[in-house]
Amino acid sequence: MSVVPAEMAGVPGAYGGGDLPTPYTEDVPSNLRRATSRLQFPPSYVLVGFYRLVTDRNLYVPAWQKCKHGLIRGATVAVVWGVGSFKIQRKFVELFLIKSPRVTGLSRDALFGIPMPFDLPTYATLFFLSSQVSAVIYFFLSRNIRIARERAYDQTIASRGKGADWWRPYVEEWDNPPRVEGTRWGLGVFMSGAVGSIVTKLLMIPLNFVPFAGIFIAAWFKALGTARYLHQPYFKAKTMTRDQVSTFIEERKWDYRAFGFAAALAERLPLIGLIFSISNRIGAAMWAHDLEKRQHYVAAVKAGLAPGIEHKPKMD
Repeated sequence: MSVVPAEMAGVPGAYGGGDLPTPYTEDVPSNLRRATSRLQFPPSYVLVGFYRLVTDRNLYVPAWQKCKHGLIRGATVAVVWGVGSFKIQRKFVELFLIKSPRVTGLSRDALFGIPMPFDLPTYATLFFLSSQVSAVIYFFLSRNIRIARERAYDQTIASRGKGADWWRPYVEEWDNPPRVEGTRWGLGVFMSGAVGSIVTKLLMIPLNFVPFAGIFIAAWFKALGTARYLHQPYFKAKTMTRDQVSTFIEERKWDYRAFGFAAALAERLPLIGLIFSISNRIGAAMWAHDLEKRQHYVAAVKAGLAPGIEHKPKMD
């Protein structure tokens, strides 16, 4: 999709396509200051989500109850696989990866030319094995962990005491928003669907053979799509149109990229990434809650009803 720049970038609230300050972030009411502060650094919601998952009994107990049986079965199979294949995989690393430093960046004692204080073949083997162990466990968890993720988002919203009527129609925050030109059947729409997800995973397979750096590269490519996917429940709750969603994300594209990169990177971490795949839903829900609070504030300002603004009827 392409963006047509606004002609009047100097007008307050206008969008100029650069790093302009987000409207309605200064002189906000006291009850919005903490939310506004969090909104300045969206990756923090990844940590917020993880913290809430491991400390809130109402969140971690349902997730554990749903996943524990699959986790035990998957972990048992993964341990057997890891112990049985370790020597073979270490030999593979020594023969193909360590001896191809120009391709993989690995040598026996260095990573991309940087000396390492440990046995790199063993470490690289453990890295590959940890990814395989995660894949095996996920295979046994796939259905239940998907349900746990959906419930985690809904339970987080419920814990804030917000009902369906709290989510209001979309309010444009910029006076001159970007005009996003999109197509219903473009490549972006195709790649955001189920088939696009499969294609993306296939394209990412070669990065698994680039230890350490591969997860960062893959996370960057998946950043925007991950963030958009995690906020689908938010867009649905506000009954936003495709064009409204595209404009909303374009106005905050670096926020979405930053959050999506942090979320995708955390989910690609071996083993613990399975936990982040649930907690990121919680973080996305917390971010959506703060975004909606600002939407309410913007609507109140535009209606002349915001706190601190005296609303008087017009007198003839």
